[in-house]
Amino acid sequence: MILEYNRPNTIDEALALLARTKPRTLPLAGGTALNRPSPDAIAVVDLQALGLDGVGRKGNLLILGAMLTLQTILELEGLPAALLAAVQHEATHNLRNVATLAGTLVAADGRSPFATSLLAMDAQLKYLPGEETISLGNLLPVRGELLAGKIITQAVLPTNIRLAYEYVARTPADLSLVCVALAQWPSGRTRLALGGYGASPVLALDGPEAGGAEMAASNAYALAQDEWASAAYRSEVAAVLTRRCLDQLSS
Repeated sequence: MILEYNRPNTIDEALALLARTKPRTLPLAGGTALNRPSPDAIAVVDLQALGLDGVGRKGNLLILGAMLTLQTILELEGLPAALLAAVQHEATHNLRNVATLAGTLVAADGRSPFATSLLAMDAQLKYLPGEETISLGNLLPVRGELLAGKIITQAVLPTNIRLAYEYVARTPADLSLVCVALAQWPSGRTRLALGGYGASPVLALDGPEAGGAEMAASNAYALAQDEWASAAYRSEVAAVLTRRCLDQLSS
């Protein structure tokens, strides 16, 4: 339950509000997560007026403002087709128009195609106070505690990579039972991320080449069992989807 709404005009004002311990105060991005019914009483800080929706490029890096909506990201030029497919798979058109980059990552569980793809791309996130930078992979396990009183301002993505994304779901409209994102750099560096299970996507491989990727995928999901699918199924499918991604990037 939202008991207090604030819409500051500066970053400093927003950080001052978020520093409070009473009432518990959280940043409000697109609102797709915080507007869900909840018994907890919270105050929210609307970030829409802070100018965190810019887009920039610096060398081989793409800099995306944290308040960009998923629909805006989908309409950007130059992004890998696989990332656009993951954005489309993340949410319906109406939700993409309000869900933000940072809000989606903070609220993401293991079934998030967008978080899985950015994990494969080794996305770096910048946050205030302190102008700190952290990789998405390091953030996901500790985001609840680490981001208390903080504001994500940007996501930084490499543009000199190739990306493949594959998934299996019960229906095309469902989130995945297993999804795989595979990113490769010109140097041969390969990162493999798996989604569809658990509290957050997992990084199965980050190495100088793609050797062993299928086995890494299978091993990473060897215990990935829940009410939706067995571990044996996920382990086998993860390896198959990884092979498909490898084939895409080698063709």
